[in-house]
Amino acid sequence: MAMKAAAANTGILLVTANVGSLFDDPENLQKNWLREFYQVVHTHKPHFMALHCQEFGGKNYEASMSHVDKFVKELLSSDAMKDYNRARVYLDENFKSQEHFTALGSFYFLHESLKNIYQFDFKAKKYKKVTGKEIYSDTLESTPMLEKEKFPQDYFPECKWSRKGFIRTRWCITDCAFDLVNIHLFHDASNLVAWETSPSVYSEIRHKALGYVLDRIIDQRFERVSYFVFGDFNFRLDAKAVVETLCTKATMQTVRAADTNEVVKLIFRESDNDRKVMLQLEKKLFDYFNQDVFRDNNGTALLEFDKELSFFTDRLYELDISFPPSYPYSEDCSQGMQYMNTRCPAWCDRILMSHSAKELILKSENDEKLVVYDHIGPNVCMGDHKPVFLSFRIAAGAGKPIANVHKCCVVQ
Repeated sequence: MAMKAAAANTGILLVTANVGSLFDDPENLQKNWLREFYQVVHTHKPHFMALHCQEFGGKNYEASMSHVDKFVKELLSSDAMKDYNRARVYLDENFKSQEHFTALGSFYFLHESLKNIYQFDFKAKKYKKVTGKEIYSDTLESTPMLEKEKFPQDYFPECKWSRKGFIRTRWCITDCAFDLVNIHLFHDASNLVAWETSPSVYSEIRHKALGYVLDRIIDQRFERVSYFVFGDFNFRLDAKAVVETLCTKATMQTVRAADTNEVVKLIFRESDNDRKVMLQLEKKLFDYFNQDVFRDNNGTALLEFDKELSFFTDRLYELDISFPPSYPYSEDCSQGMQYMNTRCPAWCDRILMSHSAKELILKSENDEKLVVYDHIGPNVCMGDHKPVFLSFRIAAGAGKPIANVHKCCVVQ
């Protein structure tokens, strides 16, 4: 069986999923979501699996608590996960604390065949052997096995109830140490504002926040290790450039509010062809007449407008994207491939890594499928975000120059 290969190399599965929608319609969406997630686990058979969730509990977190508990119990006890005999779950459930609440949930599963795995205690500055299944929630600030921060309110002042932030954990597998960072960056509050400048003001806010996280995880407090940052980055296409390209031969009509003269709608019509409406743009409306452009060939033609990562090419690496934009999908269970007309589709959900982490990934000349970067549930409604995953293998001893766990390991 593939799991016996652990001594030679270790299978890793990283998954990011904005799961806010799942708690609005748990009976239908959660069932679909879990089935598709388990299928990916079954296909790739990882030894170590990390699932990073954002918007855990959905918009009405307090009312969704029972659905949250059910979801967690299902993940920990399902037959599909029976071979994962150790787990760590970190849920930010402290929704009454506006100062700290991030709605992030980080799940880590360890296969029974995986022997030498340790987690870092940030307070003691030592690695500890992972045993059993443990769930941490409520006030994660006091948990030494992670670092958690919510971004300062002044990063995104127009969003009073922003829950954006990050959670960091550190792991060591067969002497290979790495950080896993669950991140949720700021969204585009208004399509009209995003359209005004290139890059948009929201892009600049995300740039600032991501830079803060990267500086934080390589500061002088701890030994530097490789890192993977995966979550909902809310990266958007360059709205101005996309609209200008999609509507090259269109004329624009501006609609203003009668009382304030504020622009409330833009209508792009074909110059001929009976002045057919191509695009309608409002604060929360992006209604383009032909959605196929976002799906054909996995939306590859639009990747040239995906520019936000370009600010970080010296610090972050991403495998080539070969899946369609991960957001915003319809939340109607009968429309698994349909986008909502609320935002321009974009690759919001990503798995990024340091350049040293890139070197850890085992590549085989004989089997290109050993490294897979893709989305989950392409034809099934998974909520407004499609989860994204990265499957790869780490060679034994690959990280020895970076960290030697045995010098600082506390076996518990």
